[in-house]
Amino acid sequence: MKAAVTTRSGDSQVIEIQEVPIPEVKSGWVLIKIKAFGLNRSELFTRRGESPGVDFPRIQGIECVGTIENDPSDTYQKGQQVAAIMGGMGRFFDGGYAEYTLVPLEIVFPFASELPWDTLGALPEMFQTVSGSLNQALEIQKGESLLIRGGTSSIGMLACQLAKSKGLTVISTTRNPDKQQILIDNGADYVIIDDGNIAKKLKEVYPNGVHKVLELIGTRTLKDSLKCIATKGMVCMTGILGNEWTMSSFSPMGDIPSLGRLTVYMGESKNLSKELLQEFINDVEKGNTKLNIDKVFRLDEVAKAHQYMEDNKAKGKIVVRV
Repeated sequence: MKAAVTTRSGDSQVIEIQEVPIPEVKSGWVLIKIKAFGLNRSELFTRRGESPGVDFPRIQGIECVGTIENDPSDTYQKGQQVAAIMGGMGRFFDGGYAEYTLVPLEIVFPFASELPWDTLGALPEMFQTVSGSLNQALEIQKGESLLIRGGTSSIGMLACQLAKSKGLTVISTTRNPDKQQILIDNGADYVIIDDGNIAKKLKEVYPNGVHKVLELIGTRTLKDSLKCIATKGMVCMTGILGNEWTMSSFSPMGDIPSLGRLTVYMGESKNLSKELLQEFINDVEKGNTKLNIDKVFRLDEVAKAHQYMEDNKAKGKIVVRV
């Protein structure tokens, strides 16, 4: 089979297209014929060698959609549509950057859809991340206010739509004033131009702060986001769009306001169910939810797609069609 292999840690050019054996099926695992997969920022860090426990060469890719090729357990039938996500995929065993992948049965989710594979490829990780961040980590409730830091990302755009559907007021941020209308058209009630310090601007709209903050930029803006919450408000750090894992200094007693809460969401496949995934796919099919897909690449363009992601050129989800 053809695969995009990360030969060693380094820049995007360490990803090479190679002919490798199709994985041999084993008990408890499922062979999937891959149709498409989304790129994720965590894969950029893995490629650089910044993900602990990852050995090279490695076929990366923490998600994929496709059809069942072989399932020894007979849980799924050959040709059945499925998604696979997380669980060590693309890090501790070979993942989705290939024509086939062998994955544990527990990270496979069946679905039925007539959506094109390009669209389906954008769904699994994006939905799992947004749903988990909003519902499990932030525990959003109707009538609350939500600040989305990094609103024009694919996660930010989808989070706004799902939050609005649950009756929240949404404030989204962007660094680019030209993208303000995009956020409004996506459902945001307010847009703040983000220069790294927006607490003062936010307090002009919400003097007492907001109930919840979805932090997608990461450590660069985390302290400022904590200044944006109301009493007993919560910040969930889910993204690292700022490309920095750690902070030079952080004082819990000084940077977290009294009674404020800080959490993170690092979702796994167990945070997703086949029912939730199918419900989301149905909403996309009906046009109730609109996906923000920026660009579709071919499998032999994965290195190019990685560089595109690293250069922050994408205005939505990057998908690779196999």
